[in-house]
Amino acid sequence: MSALICGSLAYDTVMVFPGRFKDHILPDRIHMLNVSFLAPKLTRYFGGCAGNIAYNLKLLGGEPYACGAVGHDFGPYSEWLAKNELSERFVQRFADEYTAQAYITTDLDDNQITAFHPGAMNRSQTIPVPADAGIRIGILAPDGREGMVTHAQQFADAGIPFIFDPGQAMPLFGQQDFDAFIDQATWVTVNDYEAELLQERTGLGAAQIAARVSAFIVTRGAEGSVVHLPDGRRVDVPPVRPAQVVDPTGCGDAYRAGLLYGLLNDMDWETTGRIASLLGSIKIAQVGTQHHRFTPDEFRERFREAFGYRMD
Repeated sequence: MSALICGSLAYDTVMVFPGRFKDHILPDRIHMLNVSFLAPKLTRYFGGCAGNIAYNLKLLGGEPYACGAVGHDFGPYSEWLAKNELSERFVQRFADEYTAQAYITTDLDDNQITAFHPGAMNRSQTIPVPADAGIRIGILAPDGREGMVTHAQQFADAGIPFIFDPGQAMPLFGQQDFDAFIDQATWVTVNDYEAELLQERTGLGAAQIAARVSAFIVTRGAEGSVVHLPDGRRVDVPPVRPAQVVDPTGCGDAYRAGLLYGLLNDMDWETTGRIASLLGSIKIAQVGTQHHRFTPDEFRERFREAFGYRMD
């Protein structure tokens, strides 16, 4: 029951500025901005959509394979993958590139200034989707533009059903691209803001998108999520209140791992959506995208407590 997770593998370097950006940026000088912030606290996390989704699916007991391009500095991340029993079978290193990395500075009001260097990610199209590796399902998560276009076509050619998850890569594509992705994909998932953008750029409503795939899933943060089905039926998935709200980064990736798990195990949408919702809730209570932990049995018990029935 293996899943191929095409997307980014990245380092997230987070710095905290113990002040407020607004106190140091002059509105009438924004055209000649030149500011420097002292950030005494710095933390480096292992991230990227493919890495995050694979990590969460592994926790649930799935068999994920991250598929992405990385650079010569991938050593520490590689050790982390090995420690968590995650395969690098479809991870390719490029000695002349850096691994993708985000540099995020946050102030006391939770405002963020982010710089992102794609590095090797822009060469992910050189890694082929295998047609003969026993891959049962795939997901096309945010990655380099050419990689996403290439992998979508390869998933379709190999007859491997896959989720299209454009996420923060949405600005890379236009109407024709999205039309092609929707026609190639088996499922499409976005958050509520991305859903509006997707509908605006394609001219399609939620029901029309759902009619062209097996399900159109839209997450709505604290309001839960909704699954639009091609027959017009709508499945509303309730949110799960987290133990505490610590760090929302990576919640969407955790949710998508839950979708993959439910689909791999042929579960109905009511249960699949609830697995995804609970996993996102667990993640939000921890700092970082890959630092929450549980066993499959512990997750099943938390599911029963949250929803009043067993997930399997």
